[in-house]
This record gives sequence, C-alpha cells and structure tokens, in this order.
Amino acid sequence: MAVLNFYKYQGCGNDFILLDRRNEDFPIQSNQIIALCDRRFGIGADGLMELMNSNLHDFTMRYYNSDGNESSFCGNGGRCIAQFAKDLGIVLGDSTNFLFKDLPYSAVFLSNGTISLQMQDIEEFNTKGNDLFFDTGSPHYIRFRSDIDSMDLIHFAREIRYSADFPEGINVNIVEVINENTIKMRTYERGVEDETYSCGTGVTAAAIAFHFSNLTQRNQINVETKGGNFQVEFKEISGKYSEVKLIGPAVKVFEGSIDL
Repeated sequence: MAVLNFYKYQGCGNDFILLDRRNEDFPIQSNQIIALCDRRFGIGADGLMELMNSNLHDFTMRYYNSDGNESSFCGNGGRCIAQFAKDLGIVLGDSTNFLFKDLPYSAVFLSNGTISLQMQDIEEFNTKGNDLFFDTGSPHYIRFRSDIDSMDLIHFAREIRYSADFPEGINVNIVEVINENTIKMRTYERGVEDETYSCGTGVTAAAIAFHFSNLTQRNQINVETKGGNFQVEFKEISGKYSEVKLIGPAVKVFEGSIDL
C-alpha cells in the first residue's frame, strides 16, 4: 500500500486536492481519484491536480475532475496550483508561468492576497436563442435571467449538459445582472455533475458574455458567486477579447497523507 502526501486548496469554495508529482513516484489511477475526491469516504474535492516538472516553464499542471477523468482547463485550479507552487518554493517572485496541455498560462500574485490569472483569448461565440456558448479554456453555456437563486439549476443544466447538441458535455451557467459592472452567477460543472460554489472559467465566460451581449460597456467586471467574489478584466477589439484576467483568492486549507 502506498502513502500519498496531499494538499487541499480552495478558490472561492471550488476545492482541489493538490499533489506534488515532480518525482512521479507512482501513477494515480482514475478509481483512486474518484475515491480521494469523495466527500464522505475520501478527502473531498471538486477535482485533483498534479504539479509536474517542465523544461521551459516553472511547472506543468494536470487536472482531473472528481469523476476521475482528465479535464479541460480550470481557472480556480490554475490560481490554486500557482499558489501551491509558491508555497512549495518553486516560485520565488511575484509571478509564475506554467504549462497546461501544451498551452502556456501565467499568474501574478497581487498585494491584496489575490491572484491574477491570464486566461486565453476569446473570439468565437455561438448562440442558441438568446443564450451564448463558447470556450474559455473549458466550454460554457450562458443564460441571463433574473432571480437565479430561486431557479432549479440542476434540472435546467442537465437537460443542456446531456443534450445531443453537446456530445462531449458542457458547463452550464445562469447569470443575473446586478448593475452595469456587477453580475451574480451559479454554475453546474460537467465532471463534477453538480453545482459548485464557483467556477473560474465560468466566471470568465459570464463576464465576457455580459459585455458581448451589450449589457455593459465596462471591461472590469465584478462577479458574485456562492463561494465568493471575483474580478474579470479584458480588452475587446472588434469582438475579440484579449488580455483576459481572472482575479480571485487561492487559499491553502490543510495538508496530510492518506493510504492508497
């Protein structure tokens, strides 16, 4: 039986198991990830990340959803693994760069304790009625409506997530406009198959959709989630969004060891 040393981090309630895998002692299996992420019989988390070596960057990020499957990019996870790298002493300054599935990402540690994560550019948008869906590192479906707290998100989201329109699945978000620079949102995440307290790529998608839909002219958006608040900044020229930054906290919760 192997002993696994782990670390638990969270970004606005979106929580992760972090593993320092630079020595790659033994591979983590899908069934082990499911067991580790189980909230009753394991550590409990929305996902698991491995920090691995990189020749050209500070580290490489590998991400798995709690269903045990390797997944697309995670914005909250990106900030948490950046903080993890800093806590491990891999990052000594106020910024870091890392690799995820051959794509470079960067993060800056801000003086107020938050982390600004550089996200990918966005220029392709799709519509379905009045709804939007597009990719921010992970695919997201956006619906604007009022009184999102009273909505049955799970029922609504699963009809979309499992529809024939999205054979690989999609994350589903409902968004409420508070004022010209603030929105509130809830997210159902594929791979977790439930509502999460927040979703970084979903927060980014909601803020971009807010601007793309001509509901605001601001390029600095405050986003409220069940787990906490974010800021999203961007530049937009002719429908192309660049210099997209997701700003929010990343906090170590605890560390320990567990038998596998």
